[in-house]
Amino acid sequence: MKITIEGASPEFERKLLLLLAEHQNELTVTAGTEWDAERAVLYLTSLPANALKFARLVVEADGRKKAEELRAEFDGELRGPTIALSRAVPRGVRMGWWPEGTEAPVTPQYDPDHPSWQKAIAYTMTSENVAVFRTAFGWLNDGNVQKAVLAAAYGGRTVPRAGHEAEGDDAHREEEEQQP
Repeated sequence: MKITIEGASPEFERKLLLLLAEHQNELTVTAGTEWDAERAVLYLTSLPANALKFARLVVEADGRKKAEELRAEFDGELRGPTIALSRAVPRGVRMGWWPEGTEAPVTPQYDPDHPSWQKAIAYTMTSENVAVFRTAFGWLNDGNVQKAVLAAAYGGRTVPRAGHEAEGDDAHREEEEQQP
């Protein structure tokens, strides 16, 4: 039997995971490791500015950006952004944003004629991931990031920025407390 569940509430998810844990010896449970726009938004918003720019440049280059062009953008040094990119995937696993086994969306490409240690010649992203990350960047650029995605990622509630109203159950509680 194969079951796909989308849009489950956190309470439903918790109950389902408890049920699966009870029957773990009888079942094989796998989770999809492919990137979707929601996961891509979480990935991108967890990156520091230089790594976000790096990912954007790879996406804008249709999934293959020469390393020399990237080095020119980052004053010859790619260690900072590439380290941040590589740490984002394991962080997402720890945070529960995507399952173990999810592959990094941006990967280095090396010269196959020189298999010893070398600098990357390019950084790549699959065409499927390019489309997904374009959508995610579009959401970020337009300010249309789904509130539920970010809320779930950061503890189930949104935290208001200065000058903005609070959202969610906490906001209603605050409004009620402020009324005489």
